Amino acid sequence: MHHREHLRPLQREDEPTRRLLLLVEQRRHWVEEKKRHGNRLSARLKVYFPQVLTWFEDIGAAPVLDLLSRWPSLEQLQRAQRKTLEAFLRRHRRSPAEASAWTEQVRSAVPAVGDVALLESHVLEVSALVALLNQMKASIKKFDDAIQEISQQHPCWSIADSLPGAGPVMTARLLAAMGSGHRYETAFQMQCATGIAPVQMASGRTKIVQFRRACPKFLRQTFHEWAQHSMKASRWARAYYDQLRAGGKNHHAALRALAFKWQRILFRCWKDQVPYDEARYLASLEKRNSPLLASLRA
Repeated sequence: MHHREHLRPLQREDEPTRRLLLLVEQRRHWVEEKKRHGNRLSARLKVYFPQVLTWFEDIGAAPVLDLLSRWPSLEQLQRAQRKTLEAFLRRHRRSPAEASAWTEQVRSAVPAVGDVALLESHVLEVSALVALLNQMKASIKKFDDAIQEISQQHPCWSIADSLPGAGPVMTARLLAAMGSGHRYETAFQMQCATGIAPVQMASGRTKIVQFRRACPKFLRQTFHEWAQHSMKASRWARAYYDQLRAGGKNHHAALRALAFKWQRILFRCWKDQVPYDEARYLASLEKRNSPLLASLRA
C-alpha cells in the first residue's frame, strides 16, 4: 500500500538455476536423513556390538556397512574364518598388517550382552538400518551426478568454480544461490535476503543489532558453511576470521561477518561476469591500504 515506487516486477530464475536449487536442497535433506539413521545405528551398536565403533571411525563408511551386512553380530563375525576376515579388510584398502591385527582383535573380543531376546531384535533393526543407509548412499550419488551435469552447463559455472574452498558440493550450492545474477539489485539486498546481514533496531539512543531469523535457512546455511571452507584456501579470509575472533566475536558470528564480506565480492563477480581472482583482491587491499594487511603480513 505504501512506497509502491520501490516495487519491481518479479523475474523468475532460468530453468537450470531452478532445477539446481531444487536438487541441492533435496540432496541436503537426504544427507541429513542419512546422518539421522547413522546415529540410530550407532545407538543400537553401543548396546550389543560396541567393538564396531572402535574399529572404524565413520559409522556410515562402506567397510562398516559391508561388515554389518555380512556379520550383524559379534558371534557371527567370530565364526568367520581368519583368511575371510583378512580378505575383507584388504578389499577395503587396508594393509595386510592392519588386516592381521584386526583379525586378532575380533578373535579376542567379548560380547557386550548375552540376552538372546535383545540380540535378536537389535540384529534385525541393525540389518534394516544398514539396508536403508546403503540405499540412501546410492540415492545421494544419483543426486550428485545430476547436480554435476546441470552445474557444468550453467552459464555462470566458471565463476562459481573459481571460488576458493568451494569444492564440488558447495560450488553447486553457491551457483544455485546466486543464479544468473539478476535476482538482486545490490549486494546489501542479497545479504539481507539470505540472512547473513544482521537486523538493526533503533529507538532514541538505543540501538540493537541481532541475528536475522526471517530468511531462507538453506541459503543462509550455504554461505555460512562456505565461509568456513574458504579459510582453507584464501589467506585474507583466514586473516579476517582470526582478526574477528581476537576482537571477541564467537565462531559463528565471525563466520557470518566473513560471509557478509564474501557476498559483496560474489555480487560484483556475478554482475561483471568475471571469475574470482585472489591476487586481484589482495592487490585491491594493498591499494586501499586495508587494516587487514597487517594481519596478512603477520
